[in-house]
Amino acid sequence: MRQIKWSRPWLAPVACSLPAAEQLEASVRNNKAAAFGCGTVIGILGGLIGLGGAEFRLPLLIGAFRFPALQAVIVNKATSLIVVASALPFRAATVPLADVAAEWPVVLNLLGGSLLGAWLGAGWATRISSATLYRVIALLLVGIAALLLFGHHQHADGQVLATGGLRIVAGTAAGFAIGVVASLLGVAGGELLIPTLVLLFGEDIKLAGSLSLAISLPTMMVGFARYSLDRSFAVLARNRLFLLVMALGSVVGAFIGGLALGIVPSAILPPLLAGILLLSAVKVWRHG
Repeated sequence: MRQIKWSRPWLAPVACSLPAAEQLEASVRNNKAAAFGCGTVIGILGGLIGLGGAEFRLPLLIGAFRFPALQAVIVNKATSLIVVASALPFRAATVPLADVAAEWPVVLNLLGGSLLGAWLGAGWATRISSATLYRVIALLLVGIAALLLFGHHQHADGQVLATGGLRIVAGTAAGFAIGVVASLLGVAGGELLIPTLVLLFGEDIKLAGSLSLAISLPTMMVGFARYSLDRSFAVLARNRLFLLVMALGSVVGAFIGGLALGIVPSAILPPLLAGILLLSAVKVWRHG
């Protein structure tokens, strides 16, 4: 059997008592360069389309870094929290926080559904079997790929899909669905929130990006709190250095992706990124 070189020699006695698969997993996750590099690439992919990249990070956590489905979702959720929190000051220079605060009725409308959806979604993820969770993750990745292909460049042009009480009900229902998906995938939900804000509420696309962050943060924190009640939450303590290194890489990558936004032709981005998600969905499905 191939010998594994440990970056911390004092871990060797512990390693000898672990099954070979667990030794390999620990070795892969101890590779800080790989964690930072992968985080950077993911951040760039997300930054190119104005997202955090969590939808690309999750398949990588499952495939390359060998996290079981639920643990991968929890690690993805923790990383997303760090990335989204860092994005707020970055965007404040372009979209003033006062403009975001002025849209508080919209934020509260969507939060009215997303907070409940996040709690229930996290609860469902901890109760269903691992095989089922892999299938759910794969199907949701396909859905996000379809959204990138057919809905990412849709603009409301001032026209909204609903008004008055109907819009409040629709906003709450949309927020609930977004909260569920965000918890099941461990993502911020921007890929769903931004089209909702533009099409349902008629928000400007740039303002919608900042509003999505204001909605995502409390939504993710609620899902995070629900996951903390499950024993799988201990994965964060065991892999805290990996988490911090990958989060740092994601933040750096998101910054680079934002700078490259004007260089890469926008027409090729949605199909390219959707293709990556579809391939990832196939691999996650087979993983289950």
